[in-house]
Amino acid sequence: MENLVGAEDEIRRPIVAMERGGYRNADFVGQMNALLNIYDGLNCRQIGSSVLGKPLYALILGKGPEPVHINAAVHANEWITAPLLLRFVEELASGRGAGNACGLDAVTLWAVPMANPDGADLAQDGIPPGCAWAEELAAWNGGSGDFRRWKANIRGVDLNDQFPACWELERQRRGLTAPAPQDYGGPHPLSEPEAAALAELTRAERFSRVLSLHTQGKEIYWNYRDREPREAEAMAARLAAASGGRDSGAGYRAVKLSGSDAGYKDWFIDEFRRPGFTVEAGEGVNPLPVGQFDEIYEGLAPILAEFIWG
Repeated sequence: MENLVGAEDEIRRPIVAMERGGYRNADFVGQMNALLNIYDGLNCRQIGSSVLGKPLYALILGKGPEPVHINAAVHANEWITAPLLLRFVEELASGRGAGNACGLDAVTLWAVPMANPDGADLAQDGIPPGCAWAEELAAWNGGSGDFRRWKANIRGVDLNDQFPACWELERQRRGLTAPAPQDYGGPHPLSEPEAAALAELTRAERFSRVLSLHTQGKEIYWNYRDREPREAEAMAARLAAASGGRDSGAGYRAVKLSGSDAGYKDWFIDEFRRPGFTVEAGEGVNPLPVGQFDEIYEGLAPILAEFIWG
């Protein structure tokens, strides 16, 4: 691939793309390809395809024996998490990121920045031309063409209610039995190719710990039905402290969550009994304004670095 941009320009590209009105899957793929061209240590693997056939990519960085994982943009209108994670990967690859003094010899990072590409595009651009679910999508969205609050994938399934961790209880709690903008867990666990791809990758690589990046609330969830390992609470406290701590007015706080099932973090803890975290980045109403990107990243990057090396 021809080298089209320099590294110093590339680190700004996620913001440039969002200044045009958002961050679509095409923005992610273009920037990912440019980064793969710039950094020899950065690799990519397709881990599956979305409902509409868009490739799902994992970026791989590091040479260490301990595999760790971060995913983002699981919820459609939380698409800002994709460039946040891609920015972090780029800074690690360039050697400029938080925590780079530790190096990448001990761990291998598997990052999936755009876990829900169909949904992210839908939330920003509305129903795509020729979509097989066009009529259904309009109905599921209450007849509105405004999909900015849409969290699900293109079939109206909430991907973070898709995992086999008390899935039936979460479905009963949500009370939804049909596709919707959010909170419908699908006809059965892992029915959607996007969720299935994350599960298959996780089982294949057997990550030592995982983090799922969402918005918003500046909170870090670390537990699941008392099945988390003993060290999880202390790790969550370190993640919160890395952000500056809530006492500073800018930091995050670790929260012991109850009454929630079927999320990626829940399933990982349940199946592997290893540390899993959900980080709710930023504050406000989803989708978070693109003008908050720098501010969110400043608090988030130390959390992600602490997660990798902590």
